[in-house]
Amino acid sequence: MPFSEFCALSNFTFLTGASHPEEMMVAAVEAGLTALAITDVNSVAGIVRAHQKARELARDVGVQIRLVPGVRLILRDGFAVTALPRDRAAWGRLCRLLTLGQRRAAKGACDLGLEDVLDWGQGVELLLHPPGQRLTPASKAVRPGSGAGAWVTQAQRLARRFEGQCAVVLAPHYDGQDAARMARHAALAARLGLPTLASALPFVHHPSRRRLADVLTAIRMGQKIEDLGRHALPHGEQRLRSATEMRRLFAAHPQALDHVGTVAARVTFSLDELRYEYPSEVTGTETAAQRLARLTEQGLRWRYPRGATARVQAQVAHELALISKLKYEPYFLTVHDIVAFARDQGILCQGRGSAANSVVCYALGVTSVSPEIGTMVFERFVSEARNEPPDIDVDFEHERREEVIQHIYARYGRHRAGLCATVIHYRGKRAVREVGAAMGLTEDTLSALSSQIWGFGGSKDITDQRIREIGLDPADRRLAQTLRLIAEIQGFPRHLSQHVGGFIITEGRLDELVPIENATMEDRTVICWDKDDIDTLGILKVDILALGMLSCIRKAFDLVEKHHDRRFDLATLPPEDPATYDMLCRADSLGVFQVESRAQMNFLPRMRPRKFYDLVIQVAIIRPGPIQGDMVHPYLRRRNGQESVSFPSDALGAVLGKTLGVPLFQEQAMQIAIVGAGFSPEEADRLRRALATFKKHGNVTALKERFLEGMAKNGYEAEFAQRCFAQIEGFGSYGFPESHAASFAHLVYASAWLKRHHPGIFACALLNAQPMGFYAPAQIVRDAREHGVAVLPPCVNHSQWDNVMEEVEGGLALRLGFRQIKGLPEGEGLWIAGARGNGYHEVQDVWRRAGISPATMIRLAEADAFASLGVDRRRALWEARAIKGGEPLPLFARDMDGEGIVEPAVHFAALTMGEEVVEDYVSMRLTLRAHPMALLRPFLTPVEGEPFRVASSHPSTALPRKGGPVGNPVGAGA
Repeated sequence: MPFSEFCALSNFTFLTGASHPEEMMVAAVEAGLTALAITDVNSVAGIVRAHQKARELARDVGVQIRLVPGVRLILRDGFAVTALPRDRAAWGRLCRLLTLGQRRAAKGACDLGLEDVLDWGQGVELLLHPPGQRLTPASKAVRPGSGAGAWVTQAQRLARRFEGQCAVVLAPHYDGQDAARMARHAALAARLGLPTLASALPFVHHPSRRRLADVLTAIRMGQKIEDLGRHALPHGEQRLRSATEMRRLFAAHPQALDHVGTVAARVTFSLDELRYEYPSEVTGTETAAQRLARLTEQGLRWRYPRGATARVQAQVAHELALISKLKYEPYFLTVHDIVAFARDQGILCQGRGSAANSVVCYALGVTSVSPEIGTMVFERFVSEARNEPPDIDVDFEHERREEVIQHIYARYGRHRAGLCATVIHYRGKRAVREVGAAMGLTEDTLSALSSQIWGFGGSKDITDQRIREIGLDPADRRLAQTLRLIAEIQGFPRHLSQHVGGFIITEGRLDELVPIENATMEDRTVICWDKDDIDTLGILKVDILALGMLSCIRKAFDLVEKHHDRRFDLATLPPEDPATYDMLCRADSLGVFQVESRAQMNFLPRMRPRKFYDLVIQVAIIRPGPIQGDMVHPYLRRRNGQESVSFPSDALGAVLGKTLGVPLFQEQAMQIAIVGAGFSPEEADRLRRALATFKKHGNVTALKERFLEGMAKNGYEAEFAQRCFAQIEGFGSYGFPESHAASFAHLVYASAWLKRHHPGIFACALLNAQPMGFYAPAQIVRDAREHGVAVLPPCVNHSQWDNVMEEVEGGLALRLGFRQIKGLPEGEGLWIAGARGNGYHEVQDVWRRAGISPATMIRLAEADAFASLGVDRRRALWEARAIKGGEPLPLFARDMDGEGIVEPAVHFAALTMGEEVVEDYVSMRLTLRAHPMALLRPFLTPVEGEPFRVASSHPSTALPRKGGPVGNPVGAGA
């Protein structure tokens, strides 16, 4: 007799379930089950992974197993019921129910009551878990309300409301009392007039996961393993079981096994039935296709005032025909409408992606990259062959992206729009610290172990040799067991977070497709599936991303318009400016987007970019893919004429022609798999997915062998094949498509042009867009001064909150704003500027008129912001510290009789240059006075003919005295 399991937990019941959904599906096949329901607690986050695994098993092994989508509902009073939707409509109601509970509660929680189930449970199989039945052997027993009586009342209400949909779950606990317990539960079901249903209540796929399950429990409870007591698992028997085992366990209750088959026949819903409908974007009587064609035509007249060339017109017609064939007009219209909103609000944005770098998107204003630069725009053949959704990401100013996100919620409604989830997995240092703490390792030991892991590496980085090097014994039993558990937990989901910007938008209700829940961030709502899950189900997303450099460029454009009366945007910058390329060839790129790292600076003089496409190469080449594949130096040699340009074959020549026969872009790597190794488009996509998730799940050995065999079969050298696959592996971690590189190269050019022609304005905008990039404000300021920019210090009479360009004799100077002063609140900085009027005349004048706190006064004094008042740093700090907030205490509100006190005038010694520099760095993290090394250079430079020695002190460079913040006043003692 076949058997199906309907109450299985996975590790998406976070820190409770101890097996991946995929592992549960494989184990179910090995056990001979016909169907498996993954029913995590108040969540369906893991079911798409199980669904995809079932597809793979059918395709690769030829074994059919059905995933039954479901959820274990645990209500606010502890009542537990497993819910299995019979059909698509019931799935929609179940998603609405979960959305209701999750929107009421904080992130990660669900607040549901019995009334909610009564409202939304139509068409759902309800498997009731009786009192005393546990989630796992280590969990607390289900004891709703005031005990068994309350449970019976709730069960009766469900049974009456949903006749023929309810059953009582019988499950073994393996504690020697199963026979009596099952008899009681069966009698309870008979009293309610409900059938019983057999389940093993599995939460592991194999008993070997018992130790890891205990570790998860310890992490969840914040305890050590030895302190778990009764919360530790007594056994590892609560696992998936075969039909034979279940017949033995339920020999006294055959009707419970029979009812499993009855339910299996009724729950026919599959995730394959989900039909995602993108918003139609129809306006009035105009269809989406007509509207897209009209907007494209309008955009062409805007982009090409003198008329588009015949080549551009032909390309537009081709792209519109392909968009129509794939029925993606609504997607392009949605992106257009979002970008149009941003443009209307003055928010700078830039699209990227294979579809974004097309004439249609250029005309719609989604991107400012002209399609005539000669890149591989649109990727028509690959996208059509694989029926891929369009690839468009839109970057917005990082300071204003939230306005765009809230606009999307307002336009479509939260029932139709939500952000994707991101699954936070155990990797590297988190696994070491949390598992190690649960196993009772000391903090010193955990720090030493985690120090051996680089980046997202795992326990494989912690070899026996390294363990000995940090003073630990690899043969220690507890340490060895901890390392095994750390390796085992790698890739386990820890919790859900929100995607950086992937929006799912639907024509109908999104909350009938997937549950929607609250994010931690205020006014954000997310679905529980991540980007891989929605790819599996064919759901489109629009990526609304944030980019700090766009904030910087927009601020710089505003400053150029204000001070030079010239308005630029990304599309109207003077193209191919020789002076800009000269600057880049000198590696003078501090602060320039994407090419400011030391690796990029090192490569710029060798690359010597002279045209836009060179920047496209520059952006993409210093990446893991080309570097791992050893493609960088061959490209340079060919570019410099030191090596002849050749192609492994004519077929690959068509793929690699623009990059001189060397694969540099992600698209090329995937095309090599198709053209060179004979992969089908589907296999190439599987390879891409496998590599993208390699660090979380499994390996790619089988696909690698298939790739190398295919390359050899088609006559390519083994060394070339190995290098190509190494590059593809690099792209799996962090690939850079040519289409994205082209969009980023445009921002490289824009930021470099601003730096070359308006260095002061660029530095000002860069400082106002902080934090971002590689460099601290001190380095940005120093670089600006090296480019001839006059930089003025923060001043209570001249500074604004932001850094500004100030008119001075001879041109513009960069005036540092109050934002550069460490710890000074923005609100108080705005008050100082707003209350300034005709200027402040003394220190206390600032406090009285601006109404700022004494603490802010102290920070201003420490930053020497009162210097324009003729008050030096020590005097200003003395006066600022004399200010007390609020009313004085009554006892000391006035002088006491005979106790009048007149303080003598205080005079302060001037700070040395060394003290001034140190105080600048303490208060602003930068100085405009002298580089710290300049003060030491006289003592570190040997004098000819004299032995070298370092002076112990010098009056001009003495370090600040530690006797107090204002030093020792002259004439005040000492």
